[in-house]
Amino acid sequence: MNTAIIDFLSARSSVPIQDLREPGPDDSQIRTMLAIASRVPDHGRLAPWRFILYRGAAREEVGRKIVELAEAREGPLPEGRRNQEMTRFSRAPLVIGVVSSPKDHPKIPEWEMFLSAGAAAMNLVLAANALGFGTNWITNWYSDLPEGRALLGLSPKERVAGFVHIGSHEGQAPERPRPEVDSLYGDYSGPWEG
Repeated sequence: MNTAIIDFLSARSSVPIQDLREPGPDDSQIRTMLAIASRVPDHGRLAPWRFILYRGAAREEVGRKIVELAEAREGPLPEGRRNQEMTRFSRAPLVIGVVSSPKDHPKIPEWEMFLSAGAAAMNLVLAANALGFGTNWITNWYSDLPEGRALLGLSPKERVAGFVHIGSHEGQAPERPRPEVDSLYGDYSGPWEG
């Protein structure tokens, strides 16, 4: 048994996005994280996901586009809300979009492909944490809108599995209450056929 891995997984926690700072991962570390993120269950070996890196000035441009989208839907935003939308992608040094990109297949349903993308997002989080970075995995309101997905670089058929915010942080990630494990499972007890 590898107790170091068990201890690592048992202590994993998200870092608040506002606590993620420079430096972010370099290109070699990003490549390592994406290679690990790709090692997930993938029925049919379809690779039904892809990654979009939002870094540098692109993070601010995405913020401007999100503000425009919000104002087109709601009218002028109050200053606090405007600033909140403007900084959605610029609070951490790197945001990696994990995109469910389903492939046409006669036997493999799209929901299974979406689960594979979710597994890729979790592996990305774990890889970044193992490299010493803090992470926070979110989606947000614009992920559910066709025009929001388009401005983030997705095709009409694609969906957001998550945006993983990555950066350095000081101290320990805050712990939060976790569910009681015993309440989450039970042994199968039927139905039985006579």
